[in-house]
Amino acid sequence: MEKISTKVKKWGNSFGVVIPKNIVNTEQLKEGSDITIIVQSENKTTAGDIFRLAKKLNLTKPKKTTKELLDEVDKELWDED
Repeated sequence: MEKISTKVKKWGNSFGVVIPKNIVNTEQLKEGSDITIIVQSENKTTAGDIFRLAKKLNLTKPKKTTKELLDEVDKELWDED
C-alpha cells in the first residue's frame, strides 16, 4: 500500500486524479485494476485545528464561563429596554 498526495483535475464532467508511474509499477496496476482511494481533503477545518490555533494564540482559558456567556446572550435577546 502506498500513500501519495495529488491534485484533483477536471476531466469532462467528472474529476480525476493521476496515479504516479512509480506507484503504478510498485503496485503492479493495470487498466481495470480495483483500487481503494481514501479521500482526505486538505481544506477542511477540524476541531483539532481550532484547538491548536487557540493554544498558539494563548486562548485556551476562556475569560467567561459558558453560563456567563449564555446569560449575556439571554439578556441581549430578551431584555426589554
